[in-house]
This record gives sequence, C-alpha cells and structure tokens, in this order.
Amino acid sequence: MMRSSVLGLSLARTVAVLTAAVALAVTAAPLTGTAEAHEAVTGSLSFSGEPGEYISGGQSYSYTPETTEMFDISGPVSGSAVGATVVTPEGERWYLHMEAPYGQKLTSGTTYTNASSWPNAQPEDPKLELSSTDRSCDTGTGSFTISHIAYGPYGYISEVDATFERYCSGSTLPVRGELHARMAEPPAELAIGMSLNTTGTVDTHTHEITVGGSVTCNKPARITLTASAYQTQKTETASGSYEDLVVVCEPGAPAPWTVAFPSNIEPTASFKPGAAVLRGVGRADDPDYPVTVSTGFPSTDITLVKS
Repeated sequence: MMRSSVLGLSLARTVAVLTAAVALAVTAAPLTGTAEAHEAVTGSLSFSGEPGEYISGGQSYSYTPETTEMFDISGPVSGSAVGATVVTPEGERWYLHMEAPYGQKLTSGTTYTNASSWPNAQPEDPKLELSSTDRSCDTGTGSFTISHIAYGPYGYISEVDATFERYCSGSTLPVRGELHARMAEPPAELAIGMSLNTTGTVDTHTHEITVGGSVTCNKPARITLTASAYQTQKTETASGSYEDLVVVCEPGAPAPWTVAFPSNIEPTASFKPGAAVLRGVGRADDPDYPVTVSTGFPSTDITLVKS
C-alpha cells in the first residue's frame, strides 16, 4: 500500500474518519449505534459518469486499498448502512454512503430504489450519497443494490458487494459505480475479568486499608476499577471505596492492582484488623467495537491484618 509521510497520513486519516463518522451520523441521520471504520484488505471502488455529470466530471475512477492512502469501510451497530472512505495519495477524499430505510438492515440481494439524501430524505427512504473533497450535491436521487453483505459483531462489515446509480440535483446524467470490499477477520470481542485478594492490610493509626486483586483481558484494554469494602463491627459498620483506578491490561497474564482508602464514616466507624467484605467492578471500552464491557461485580470475604 502506498504511504506518504506519517504526519500527512495521520492527518488525512483523522480528517477522513471524522468526516465519515459525521456523515453517517448527520448526512444519513438517524442511525442506531456508533459508526465504526475498518481498513479493507482487498476491494475496489469504481465509478464513472457521462460528459456533463457533475460528481464524476464525466470521468472514470477506480481505487483499491493498494493504490490509496486509505480505503475504509464503516457501518453502524444496527447494520442499516455501509460507507466507504477513500483517500488518494494526493489527498483527495471520496465518500460513498448507502443506507436502508429507517429501522431496516441492509440485506444481500436487495435493490433499494428511490434513494434520496439528507436533508430531503424521509425516514422511509433509502439514502445514497457520493461526494469528494471538492464535489458534492445536497440533493439527489438514485438506487443501489446490495448484492452481498456479511456482518461480524456489532455491525462489523466483513464483506460487501454493491452497485449504485445516482442523479445529482435533478440531473438526467447519472454517476454509476460499484463497491467491493473484504475486511480482515473481525477482531475478538473484548472480555475482561477480575479477581480479589482475600487478604488486606489496615493501618491502625490512619485506619486506612489496602486491598487489591488482578484483572485479565483477551486483548489490550484500559480497565477502570472501583473497589469498596465494609466491615461489620459490634455497633457500627465501617465502609469505604476507591473509584476510577485505571489499570492497563495486556492479554496473557493477570494485571495486579491495589488501592488504599479509609472508612467514609469516620470517626464513628473505622476499619480494624479482622474480617471484612471486599467488592469490585471493572469496565473498559472495546477498542474495536462501540461497546463498554464489565467484569461483573465480584465479592469476597477478606481478612484485614495489621500493617
């Protein structure tokens, strides 16, 4: 794949991905779920128009992942739309968007007619958009056929084959094209776990306890933890918590963590050596999908010993 400078590619990718996300969220609103973009392994976006057709300028275009700086396929969790974002080595950006009527999922072997574009599109209308860095039209009509589409988790588009035809702003000259893309195997869904140590310490001067455990993950993740403990005493119950500890987790080995905190109802009740209960919860955003996963809410009896 052709690559320009790291800075230029980073800027182009950032701008294009943000534009694609905005287009999916605004140009084709409303959608269900966040639009996620992933780079195609193989595929092509090709289109052409007759002389006088505005978007194509009467020319033919063909792009592949090997000849572009970016060839990304995106779609929302609902599976209602597919977008293709292409950035050329010269920095020109092309964006194709196809969406089923509101509440429907794109399905293989379906032709969507009377497609419109935002802001004129109604919820019951399919949506079709093709634009470039320098050329777009706010209104247009057309149709598209999803010959084949396959999904992974959370609307991840793993395969797509489609054809489209669009008339810009009432023109009688269409731009016609095809999209073909094959993605890498869908990434594994993030899974995280938490274990709690059964022994902690208590500082008898500050009454602060130190407790801990470990977290696990099946792929790199930043896990935000909250730990809480309570201790039933003769007349009172000491309790406290620690929030928003971030643990960097890598697959293959548990990542240990410790936190320290006092009772939040001192001086009425302070932690002391002896039996207590420790609880925890961890949450992390999946880096590949628009979802936050949880460890659940483990709880265990612990023994606090004098530090």
